[in-house]
Amino acid sequence: MVKMQVTIKEIAKEAEVSTATVSMILNNKDKNISEATRNRVLEIAKKRNYIPNTMARSLVTRHTRTIGLIMPDIVNPFFPEIARGAEDRASKSRYSIIYCNTDDNLIREDSYVDILTEKMVDGIIFTHSADRKGSTERLKRCQVPIILIDRDYDLPNVIGKVLVDNTKASQMAVNYLLSKGYRKIAYIAGSMNTQTAQDRLEGYKKALEESNLECSQRYIKIGEYKSQWGSDATKEFLREGIPFDAIFGGNDLIAIGAMKALKEAGLKVPDDIGVMGFDDIYMSSIVEPSLTTIKQPNYEMGYKAAELLINSIEGHGEQREAHDAEKAILGTELTIRESTR
Repeated sequence: MVKMQVTIKEIAKEAEVSTATVSMILNNKDKNISEATRNRVLEIAKKRNYIPNTMARSLVTRHTRTIGLIMPDIVNPFFPEIARGAEDRASKSRYSIIYCNTDDNLIREDSYVDILTEKMVDGIIFTHSADRKGSTERLKRCQVPIILIDRDYDLPNVIGKVLVDNTKASQMAVNYLLSKGYRKIAYIAGSMNTQTAQDRLEGYKKALEESNLECSQRYIKIGEYKSQWGSDATKEFLREGIPFDAIFGGNDLIAIGAMKALKEAGLKVPDDIGVMGFDDIYMSSIVEPSLTTIKQPNYEMGYKAAELLINSIEGHGEQREAHDAEKAILGTELTIRESTR
């Protein structure tokens, strides 16, 4: 026989108080209730193994203590660390997270916004698809606060953005390659639909221009943030006879794909061609040779995003409009390994 869960009404009856009194005590709103009554109710609740009905409570408080986390590609090792950081910060404040992986699909992305809204999440942490070019009716209908990670984009209800300075970080990467004697640096980028990608390309161009080096379009290939694209683009450079001595990948997956293609072509990294990545995913340290890259603080990005969102939900943060969203710019650092001489 299934044992029924004890209710507030049963606790109230045993404690000889009203259900309203029990509710106030269990929700820590009991400042006008005597210590003796409070202790009696809490002792009974503990003895009866009372578990709060979160659904019922949410109908009263209009808070479910849940956060939606929408990510474009959970297979990309960059994103699980963001999720881990967000979950650790959410757990600290007794919030739970609903994960949504969109596979970079805009239809699924919009659908998840609707689903999370229907589930009455208190807010959404959102890394939108690289293919998103504007807002949609579903996003415009969304009434919960949104924090963007790794994407500087104006969407409805965005109250905060957690970013890095991609232009500065990209410049740092190319300047390091230049300091090691590389002069013909090819750049393999992901989709240019995001400000993130545009800023990384801008940093690449700035570093070359400041060193009075040619910045030719033939040294730039634009595609997607996947290792297969890194491999395909590298093979295209080789077929075209482009004289490059280093490759800078728009992320680590691209760079790892590039190294695979170079190895298949009989070229040695870094003796023949240097390779630089961006992100510092865990695979970067275990590939052969290990990858020199720009380290993004992805765990800290997730943690900070959850913190900004929870502060807003609980009224500790300033209420902002999308055009005035708070920006948290976190630092990056150069991680030197074996793929550059």
